[in-house]
Amino acid sequence: MSLITTLARMEAVREGRAQPLTTVRHRHLSERPLAFVPLTTAGEAGAPLGAMVGTDRDAPRLLIVAQPRDRDLRFAFLAELAEEIQPYLDSYADGIELEERKETDPETGKKVPVQVELCEDAPQLLVPSAAGVAFVRLLGRSMRFRRTAEQDPETPFPAPARVPLLGRWLTHYGERSRVPGSCLLLSLTELLSRHWATGQSNLEDQHLGSLLAWVDPPEGVSGAEAALRAESERDAHGQLRCPPAGPATDPAFDNKLLAPAMSRYDAARAEASQGVAGGEARLRLAEEELRRLLASQLRPTWDALWRGVDLLRSLPEGARVTDRWRRDRWSYTGHRDRVRAGEPPQPKRDDAVTAAQKLAARETAQAQLDAHEALDDPLVMAGRRLAGEAFAGEVIDVEMAWSDAKVPRPRPLVTVRTEDRPHLAERVKLHRVVADGKAQSGEFAGFADMDGPEGADESGESDESGGAGGADASDDTGASGAEYGPGGAARALVVRLTGGMGRGKQPEPGTVPEKGDRVCWTLFEHAPRGGPELPDPESTPWTHGGPPDAAAPAQGPEPDPMTEEDYL
Repeated sequence: MSLITTLARMEAVREGRAQPLTTVRHRHLSERPLAFVPLTTAGEAGAPLGAMVGTDRDAPRLLIVAQPRDRDLRFAFLAELAEEIQPYLDSYADGIELEERKETDPETGKKVPVQVELCEDAPQLLVPSAAGVAFVRLLGRSMRFRRTAEQDPETPFPAPARVPLLGRWLTHYGERSRVPGSCLLLSLTELLSRHWATGQSNLEDQHLGSLLAWVDPPEGVSGAEAALRAESERDAHGQLRCPPAGPATDPAFDNKLLAPAMSRYDAARAEASQGVAGGEARLRLAEEELRRLLASQLRPTWDALWRGVDLLRSLPEGARVTDRWRRDRWSYTGHRDRVRAGEPPQPKRDDAVTAAQKLAARETAQAQLDAHEALDDPLVMAGRRLAGEAFAGEVIDVEMAWSDAKVPRPRPLVTVRTEDRPHLAERVKLHRVVADGKAQSGEFAGFADMDGPEGADESGESDESGGAGGADASDDTGASGAEYGPGGAARALVVRLTGGMGRGKQPEPGTVPEKGDRVCWTLFEHAPRGGPELPDPESTPWTHGGPPDAAAPAQGPEPDPMTEEDYL
């Protein structure tokens, strides 16, 4: 937890209301997302109990499993879920735009331009909490390997064609949700807690009702009091007024209401199967009772989810959110192409190269997300400044200088007055955003003397030493950043510009800051790149799952065959 997040949580406790951690929304929200609120049977995470799903907040579709121990009813639930979600996923597949890319020609080995399809938009799934994301992954794993009658006419329990297809899509969305910054599958609790700091723990923030009580408490009620009511207030029958839908249910609901209703359903189902008079009517009544009970547990969370969406929509979208959503669109388009090409479902386990590629991609995505959020949001950048990873200040002097190469290049020295305490070292690389949105590079050249006219004269007049004197001062004061003088006092840092000024002998207009400008330099790259490419699976050593190498040691002798003496 960063220092600014800790301060925001302390402020939330004092004010009785959640405090903003950002000034913009750092995740994409679709105009037409699909909300999915699942319920599971207590003690059996893989046994669905019911779900509320749909794109219309006022008309959700309720799906239930009247008896989760009945495999046929669970399979029927999955089929109904596929009928509801799969058309929504397919509705974005045909709206495309053409883009030109350069790909390597396998015959010539040269880069040639090709046109590829990119979906104009992508479907987005919303779930209440992180446990809902885990349940989506679990559903995908349990559905994508189901056999259909077309694949295997002799399979004992054939599934509709949409069931394994939805399993592949849910698996893809679950894997994509592990990529930092991805927005195909979003958890509302994680989304809200990224933008607001509450006065409770991270574990308590996983309760959507409690989290919303801090972010938007009722009039005249503090966030702590409203959160306590959301977590523990019960009605006259001992049931929670704000059920968690976590996706596990409340034990009081299971014991007092759900278990007796299921027993009545089982009895009515047995009577109906035996042809007892009135059995069919009692079965319908028992099923309606279960639907009413599960709806009472799902509807509060459903309404809370859309309330959280409204709060998030009140924040303007960050400038770089569109770029990350574009990568999500590419991910959706790529999986659409794999499905249409008839490729097999995702394997149970990734091979060594694929796993390493996923890990490297997620690490790169995390670094890019951290940089993008700081560049889009001054409040997030303030946290990086407090952590010593950036500094901002006023330019008090600019001195032109050139490199000592055969073809001299401009290397201006810019002196910045700041009260920040960045973790600087000699010649450490620095980055800033220039007017056209591109990144400019520089390096730390040392400290300047604040006792001269730069620090004493408010008119901004500098002495003759200027930035050059500051560059030499690094040898006296040390470039480690440990000696800055008294805490909170301003200090002058000298930055040598090394890029982003054009290719001429003179810097292009607007690329060198002028005296009096406000600038912000970061110690982190604005567009971090991944590491080297990994080898193909065919080139991977046998020790890491690749083909056996000729130099690898031979396998040991085969074990002795089984004989009658091996059995008692």
